Amino acid sequence: MSIIIFTKLSEENLHTDSLDEFVRHQEVKECWRKIGNEFILVPNEFVEDWDAEKCREIAQIMVDGIKENGFAYGAFFEDKLVGYIYVSKKFFGSANQYIELQLFHVSEPFRRKGLGKELFRLACGEAKMLGAKKIYISAHSSKESQEAYRRLGCVEAQEVNMEIAQNEPFDIQMEYQL
Repeated sequence: MSIIIFTKLSEENLHTDSLDEFVRHQEVKECWRKIGNEFILVPNEFVEDWDAEKCREIAQIMVDGIKENGFAYGAFFEDKLVGYIYVSKKFFGSANQYIELQLFHVSEPFRRKGLGKELFRLACGEAKMLGAKKIYISAHSSKESQEAYRRLGCVEAQEVNMEIAQNEPFDIQMEYQL
């Protein structure tokens, strides 16, 4: 029986084709939207499905990021990357307290098995060792994504990084206290 192996990603175990068999599929029915000062769940149906080109683009972002200014962890099943988390080491915030979680996904067949929780734990441990006080997340507004982040203990960000927020205006800006 195969087991999941969690490891830090590097140039040795992460390549542009590492996500070729990754299943990034999500059927969204509802999303949170900020109306006035409160968040309201509204109907918003779409399917997010990444093709091979998109998976390779994401893998390349992580490869480049690890070389430049970030770190990542992966979950492997039978030598296939089935989950990953990538965090930038660039500090920001009023007291340089934040570093940003930029990528975090688990392949559809491996969801709800604790992989995301373990990847998040590993990333938080390294972020704390680097001196970060908080992880900043521009999180997808879908009901399911928000539930997942809240289960991990993430809350609405106390300080919003406007540069990050403008990249995905419907995302919810969140943080996790380390």
